[in-house]
Amino acid sequence: MPVARPPIAPRVRSRRRRHGEVVDDYYAWMRDKQDPRLLSYLDQENHYTEQATAELAELRQSIFDDLAARTQQTDMSVPEFVHHPGLGDYWYYARTTDGLDYPSYHRCPAASRDQIPDPSQGRVDGEELLIDVQALATGSEFLALGTFAVSPNGRLAAYSVDRTGDERYQLQFLDLATGELLPDRIEEVAAGGDWALDDAFCYLTVDDAWRPDRLWRHRLGSTEPDELLLTEPDERFWLGVDASRNHRWLVVSVASKNTTECWLADLTVPGAELFSIGGRTEGLEYDVEVANDRLFIVHNRDAEDFALAEADFDCRSVAQWRSLWPGEKGVRLLGVTAYDRCLVAAVRRDGLATVTLRHRDADGNVGPETELGFDEPIYQVDADDGDEADTDRIRIAYQSMVTPDQVIEISLVDGSRRLLRARPVLDHPQLGPYRPSDYRQRREWATAADGTRVPISLVYRADTPLDGTAPCLLYGYGAYEVSVPPSFSIARLSLLDRGCVYAIAHVRGGGERGRSWYEDGRLEHKQNTFTDFLACADHLVSAGYTSRDRLGIEGGSAGGLLIGAVLNLDPGCCAAALAAVPFVDALNTILNPDLPLTVMEWEEWGDPVHDPKIYRLMRSYSPYENIRPARYPAILVTANLNDTRVEITEPAKWVARLRHDSAGGEVLLRTELVAGHGGRSGRYQAWHDIAFEWGWLLDRIRP
Repeated sequence: MPVARPPIAPRVRSRRRRHGEVVDDYYAWMRDKQDPRLLSYLDQENHYTEQATAELAELRQSIFDDLAARTQQTDMSVPEFVHHPGLGDYWYYARTTDGLDYPSYHRCPAASRDQIPDPSQGRVDGEELLIDVQALATGSEFLALGTFAVSPNGRLAAYSVDRTGDERYQLQFLDLATGELLPDRIEEVAAGGDWALDDAFCYLTVDDAWRPDRLWRHRLGSTEPDELLLTEPDERFWLGVDASRNHRWLVVSVASKNTTECWLADLTVPGAELFSIGGRTEGLEYDVEVANDRLFIVHNRDAEDFALAEADFDCRSVAQWRSLWPGEKGVRLLGVTAYDRCLVAAVRRDGLATVTLRHRDADGNVGPETELGFDEPIYQVDADDGDEADTDRIRIAYQSMVTPDQVIEISLVDGSRRLLRARPVLDHPQLGPYRPSDYRQRREWATAADGTRVPISLVYRADTPLDGTAPCLLYGYGAYEVSVPPSFSIARLSLLDRGCVYAIAHVRGGGERGRSWYEDGRLEHKQNTFTDFLACADHLVSAGYTSRDRLGIEGGSAGGLLIGAVLNLDPGCCAAALAAVPFVDALNTILNPDLPLTVMEWEEWGDPVHDPKIYRLMRSYSPYENIRPARYPAILVTANLNDTRVEITEPAKWVARLRHDSAGGEVLLRTELVAGHGGRSGRYQAWHDIAFEWGWLLDRIRP
């Protein structure tokens, strides 16, 4: 059956006048998400994409079956130990069940920290069901769990749900003894929040731009209005809230892209007010970790890659901070977790994340740094944020591109390690067991146009020919100082076992090589992000990993901007491009401060409203503005109607203009009509989405 012609969106002239420039935008009408023409256009695009990819149904099903076969679908997370004063010790864990999209959360009594329940034994003695997310999702096409927090005394739980994808949640409270919901219910809150002792909960609400700007305290059972604790009027800043590990302190963060402020309140003192421990200074970023005996502060005062300080609980200014480590250029200190015996730090060094330990003596003083070592060339390691400050052990999560994720326990007494769990990868019905030795991972370096060396993480089957004939998928992001880790993926095996090389381009704008790596890829240096990615693509070709006609590229959200900009710079750089919820109309979006989250983005991209130089800069790379009359590779764009981070307008406009202004090439748009920025909810829905995207990609890049 022949595929119908692609939809043609209506063109309606709209003029943008900024900084002496007049620009015609024929798809600006799509900014109105309620416009029936837009909804009709999206429906037509979905129908066209379905027709254009119908022949790939068998391949998509095969990829989905790979995922289902290799995944242990009934499983349990590694239980976490929690002590509740007056109630006792418990293990907390989540369980997934074969055939169900969503997990359930449970606990059981803990006899000791050493007797961890065995996840292979099914139901655990004394197990209590806390919350069944599958049951919550009944009757809903979409469900996201925002907050799930058990009170310090272990008798109540707070949870919030989003049923549309717009990231506005309904907050409810559960009596864990009876399983009954309390009458307290709060509508339209942000994700996050925490308990303020056992009888109150602190939560956030958002303004019209979806910015968390107000902090409230709700006292359970009270008929009085909730107490407003803090309001942030500056539209560049957003709020976050947490409680300290010992539940004594409320910790509130106020942050923009390059400035932060931290506030504390002693919850054990009636009527205690929030106080700032360092004030707010433009360009100063700091984060506070509350230990039992003092504060630890990770900050960038006179330290580009951040330093470590300590302070007493009466701290009210930066002048009261005492330096513990002055920082080291190129060694990015990401954060610390304070235990009575040890300070655990997350550090990024030489392009890899690692964990360091600084033991504390009987007086709480911090000793020298010891780095945890691993024997693979590339890997990802993170320290779990445990609930017990007086612990004699910590946990780390470890994985690489060939090693499935592991939970490892580290003794703070003798440094010994104990593997608590390795993610199972089940036998494939045709390919048999997963063997890491069948695959190769490595670090390569591309040379950018300005001579900068850009790291690439690679994985492929050992029997993949490296003579330029293999298909390859190159992934990139490059914004917000986000680092893309070289992690393991069961889904990725479906690419590797079909002969693909998989690569991650660690381009500037991310955080892989310290704060300067980020600074060199934003604002006036944003072009480096795009040219770095092209350098990585060229390196993969010149090194024999693939060829241009077998290369696919992928990025999502801000990574979608990367993909769009790269295609405009070099439309022939690849055979296929996958752009997920792509931020491709960046200039028009950031020119409109009334849109969700826009003003907050000015510190990342610049302010084109008031700064002509930034306007011209963004005008030069924004994908929608710079489509060329050239033939582009095959492009698949995915989008979500209820996305509040990258509104549907952007991918819809981009696709329409690509069809009109370029010289041809396949362009497909697939929109989920009940989903937010993260796509459809439910693990099986996510598997179907992966199968759809990678089925299309494989068909376009394999000879």
